[in-house]
Amino acid sequence: MKRLKEYLQIQPPGRLITMGFATVILIGALILLMPFSVKEGASVSFIDALFTSTSAVCVTGLIAIDTADHFTAFGQGVVAVLIQIGGLGVTSVGVGLMIAAGKKVSLRGRVLVKEALNVDSYRGMVRLVKAILLMTLCFEGIGAILSFTVFVQDYSPLHALGISLFHSIAAFNNSGFDILGGLRNLIPYQTNVFLNLITCFLIIFGGLGFLVILDIIKQKRFRKLCLHSKVVITTTIVLLIAGTLLLKATENISWLGAFFHSVSARTAGFSTYPIGQFTNAGLFVLCILMFIGASPGSTGGGIKTSTFFVLFQATKSMYTKKSVGAFHRSISKQNISKASMITILSGAVVCTATFFMCMLEPEYSFIQNLFEVVSAFGTVGLSTGITPELCVAGKVVIIIVMFIGRLGAVTLLSIWINHPEQNARYTEETIAIG
Repeated sequence: MKRLKEYLQIQPPGRLITMGFATVILIGALILLMPFSVKEGASVSFIDALFTSTSAVCVTGLIAIDTADHFTAFGQGVVAVLIQIGGLGVTSVGVGLMIAAGKKVSLRGRVLVKEALNVDSYRGMVRLVKAILLMTLCFEGIGAILSFTVFVQDYSPLHALGISLFHSIAAFNNSGFDILGGLRNLIPYQTNVFLNLITCFLIIFGGLGFLVILDIIKQKRFRKLCLHSKVVITTTIVLLIAGTLLLKATENISWLGAFFHSVSARTAGFSTYPIGQFTNAGLFVLCILMFIGASPGSTGGGIKTSTFFVLFQATKSMYTKKSVGAFHRSISKQNISKASMITILSGAVVCTATFFMCMLEPEYSFIQNLFEVVSAFGTVGLSTGITPELCVAGKVVIIIVMFIGRLGAVTLLSIWINHPEQNARYTEETIAIG
């Protein structure tokens, strides 16, 4: 035990966070395999339990087996807890438990929280974790109460309460799990404007990022917000509008349905229409939205809205011959380099995984395999319906992609590559580009 503690002390933050997520996933899978987690008459294999646990912890929502049809109330509760841990982050939950127990948070713990939440400063880490936990409780509590008024019309009060709590946790943590049964997702509530808007409200605020929400609460006016918050809010609004218009143009769905799927594709994974019936154009639009994803420090995945914004501004500056910036602020070269690296690595992950999926699942079309991979990488959970039918190897590929998508390709790369900084440089020479 002492050696293990010493070993963990010398590990870099990225590696510890990765190990933490992997441990929670494995424990979750083992619990979901227990007889008290599985419904009588249902069968759950190890790969399906591992897939469900990974999807929950990585707040994805892709399902190999239906949650309501295969797991007991206890098993469904375990899935909800895994979603909550995955959404908040293993380190944030761990620090939160230490605070609740009255223990002092070590410097190591603060470093892990800083790394996990992508914060620039070590100051106020404990205060930040408390604010995040309180904020999560408030949003999920309000969401559960409002959702209950809808579900209680179709289920008994106790059952409706369970569905409402599960739905609120899944929506705010941008995880498309549901416990309605029959792989229906929210299709039965396709025309319920109230539930659609509640779900969108939870998804949007869960995807904005905790730091942005805190900045909005503190400053109250857009003009006073920091650059990061302005970028996230602006990009989110543009993507929501563009996604709604494009989906309405490509699919025979209502304006409510177009808006809902534009919101949901930003890493939530809920659907009110069968995605398998969408046209290739509609699926491609969803792929773009899923790849971009939510915002840094949020419960969502993807390359993030700020990454997309920085790349767009950098590309724009090349043709306008102006410095890269926005809202009367300059964007650093370091931000541009990091955004480029994240996008290239993410694209490489998606391309590689899609190649393997096309080899392993040749009976499905290219767009179906691509959609499944992008959904897993963006930790979205939308599917054309092929997930339960995937072979074991195909499920393993999706599990790996979900894990990479939740932690980030850069974080995983930093675990294995740690070159010391070199002061010596070679002579610079230009290369013909384009």
